[in-house]
Amino acid sequence: MLKKTVYIRGIDHIVLRTVQPQVMIDFYCSILGCVVERQLAKSIGLTQLRAGNALIDIVDVSELGRTGGGAPTATERNLDHFCLVLEPISNEQLKSYLEQNGLIVGNFEDRYGAEGIGPSLYIKDPDDNVVELKSALS
Repeated sequence: MLKKTVYIRGIDHIVLRTVQPQVMIDFYCSILGCVVERQLAKSIGLTQLRAGNALIDIVDVSELGRTGGGAPTATERNLDHFCLVLEPISNEQLKSYLEQNGLIVGNFEDRYGAEGIGPSLYIKDPDDNVVELKSALS
């Protein structure tokens, strides 16, 4: 086991896939008190809701959410991915650490999250869940 070099600071956001984006937005806003922070529904089918210090992204399965497979049901997955924000670590250190632990690592890209735009990458956990890792370094 390698020396631990990655420290999680919290959850940045989760991404929920849906066939009924407006119903989901209404539920999270009207019932749970989230507010719409950013909406790219017309261009890519994404609405980002503020949930305290994190975001809940609602994605339409016919657009941005299509990469997760068919429409969510009681037995099909509706969580596209979740994002963990890390304590400051350089992109090179993080990528090296993950690769040394046998993970297939994607490329860093600037993405929007609860703390704004910054570099992140995607990995998969042992059950094939997609995990986005975003460093507090920007």
